[in-house]
Amino acid sequence: MKECVLVLENIRSVENVGSIFRTAEGFGVSKIVLVGITPAPLDRFGRKRSDFAKVSLGTEELVSYEVCKSISSKLEELKKEGFKIIALEQHPNSVELNKIDKLNKFALIVGSEVDGVSKEALELADDIAEIPIMGEKESLNVSVATGVALYHLLNHNT
Repeated sequence: MKECVLVLENIRSVENVGSIFRTAEGFGVSKIVLVGITPAPLDRFGRKRSDFAKVSLGTEELVSYEVCKSISSKLEELKKEGFKIIALEQHPNSVELNKIDKLNKFALIVGSEVDGVSKEALELADDIAEIPIMGEKESLNVSVATGVALYHLLNHNT
């Protein structure tokens, strides 16, 4: 059975994060790690966020998640636990997503739509994957890109 941890780094939009939770639950992601300013299902007072729940449709109660401040310490911890680290990012060293070997234990990092995955996280990644785009726009919405990557890494040709 595949084990996937999804790391969301500094994603600002609660709608995108809620959507990612819904997608992650559908694909069987083991855990979601919320890093930096990424919104969590609970507010700072521990109350459920209605804006989050509206998009996630309650999947925040079905998928394990944790909030952490430092991406580097979390990635180091995941590596020690045997996870291969894959960053989803347009980068000079990236390879097309379909060239990434199917793995049984991996962590997928996605970053903000403006800044992408941090340099710090890219340096710790084992692979940097990119989704080939054929249209005029250079990238997909972060929640859509996450869904494409999860589908490929967890289900496609397995």
